[in-house]
Order: sequence, then structure tokens, then C-alpha cells
Amino acid sequence: MLKQRLGNSALSVAPLALGGNVFGWTADEQRSFEVLDAFVAAGFNLIDTADVYSIWIKGHVGGESESVIGRWLERRGRRDDVVIATKVGMQMGPGDKGLSRAYILKAVDKSLQRLQTDYIDLYQAHADDKETPLEETLGAFADLIGAGKVRAIGASNYEADRLAAALQVSAAQGLPRFETMQPWYNLYDRVSFEGPLAELCRRERLGVIPYFGLASGFLTGKYRTEKDLAGSARAYRVKEMLNERGLRILAALDAVAADYDATPAQVSLAWLRAHGIAAPIASATSVKQLEELAGFARIELGAEAVTKLDAASEGGAPPPAW
Repeated sequence: MLKQRLGNSALSVAPLALGGNVFGWTADEQRSFEVLDAFVAAGFNLIDTADVYSIWIKGHVGGESESVIGRWLERRGRRDDVVIATKVGMQMGPGDKGLSRAYILKAVDKSLQRLQTDYIDLYQAHADDKETPLEETLGAFADLIGAGKVRAIGASNYEADRLAAALQVSAAQGLPRFETMQPWYNLYDRVSFEGPLAELCRRERLGVIPYFGLASGFLTGKYRTEKDLAGSARAYRVKEMLNERGLRILAALDAVAADYDATPAQVSLAWLRAHGIAAPIASATSVKQLEELAGFARIELGAEAVTKLDAASEGGAPPPAW
């Protein structure tokens, strides 16, 4: 499968990233292993997680997703043919958050232990920490790269001005730079990425790997009325999208999907690729879901389809801030 380099790093990835937020949450360990096996067998290689997944569940303490992936890696072997991306910075406990040097150095060892690996391919700042100087954060990442614990670094949830400042610090001080950006971006949630942030990523040739590529499942088309939300772990988010604009987007997805003999989910991911995205992140809780998502790689949307989807999804409000 055709792979693309992430920024100026040595990492090359296939055009879909598997979201690990569901591992140990809505997908138990056995199901997670099945999905991971199917993902790699289909020719993909980028697996994205974070130390904080899934601390929001009662009884969880964070690290559940990394631990599932670690046990899968230990069982499977062949570490070098997958790209493992994780994140640091979100609240893990009292005083355990942020991007200070001391915290990063402590957090990375815990992630490595849970992942059962000697190195992390892509280590990402999960959210901007304005209380810590960028020089300190990037210096800590430089030490991790020098020690062989990390291969490349990325940013998530940064605004354009702060990402630009970080890139300037890297250039001026000879420090590693963020090679990727992970924004909240999909056909429904567009406004916080498109504009200055997207332009900066293009100009600096950063690899963009957006999360919520399917808008918490809304863009799969399986939620059309509030009745469809029954039993969904993400109903609280999807409910907000069942509005006039959201239904207009689904109608456009249905029309384009029919033209391409595809599903709304596949078209949604293909739309992201048409907008220069390196590898959208999407989660799957079953092999059947994974197989559907993987099918998007065969789709190249034409200009007319892209224009139709762009028009249907115009407007909208920024997603909630972290």
C-alpha cells in the first residue's frame, strides 16, 4: 500500500490511522487484538493512542489503551512494521499533567512500560501547555530522541500561533521540530483547523493526522434520529450533530456514496484525503467496522464530489476546547 512520510521524519504511514481510544473501553482486549490484527493485515501501520485513554471511564486510571496495545505487541512481535503514536500532557492524576521537562521524562517511561517497547515512533504533545516554555518542552523531546526512546515528535490541539512559535524555537535553537499536527477535523468539524492552522501545516509540510475523523461515528450515517442513539457511548456528542446542517451533510454523503459504490464512512475519510490529510484517525470496535473503513483507500473523489461535500458542510461552530 502506498505510504506517505510524516513531515520531515523517517516515518512512513499508510493512509489510515487506527484510533486506540476504544481499546479497553468499548472494545475489550480480545476484540481489540482482532481489530489490530486485521488492520495490519490490510496493509496499514499507524496506531494512535495516548497515556490518558481511557481515564474518563469509572474505575479506569489511564493507560488502559497503551496496555492493550503493549500486550498485543508482545504477543505479535514484529515491532518494526508498525508505527506506534502516543501522547503526553493530559491530566493523569494530581499534579500529573503538562509538558514540563520533569513530567515528560517521567511520563514517557510509563508509556514505554505499558506499550512493552523500547521506543515510541511518534510522541505527541497532547495539548498546549502555556505555563511551560516551548524551549523546555522541545528540549525534553530532544533528549528523548537522543536517548532512542522516541523517533519523532508531533503536536495535538495547538492553535496556529503557538504551533508557529514552536517551529520557530526548533529552527532557532536546533531542536527537533513537531513533524505532525493532530487537530480535531472532519467533514462536520471544519472551522478550527481550516484557515491559519491548515495553511501553516501546508507551508511547513507537517503531516496532518486528525482525530475524530468520523465525528464520533456521526459520519458513518448510522445515527439519523435520536432513537438511533440508544445504547451509544457517544450519544452525548452525536446528539448535537442531529441538526439541519448535520442532516444536510448526511444527505450529501449518501448521494456521493451512491455514485462511488461506497459507504458514508468511506466517503468521509476520502474527503479528508482530498483535503491533503496524511492519515485520518478512525476507531473500530469490530473487524467488520475495520474492513469498512479500510475500503476507503480505493476511493479517489473527483472535484464535483468534493465540491458537493464542501458546500453541504459549510459553516458550523468550533468544537469544544480541551
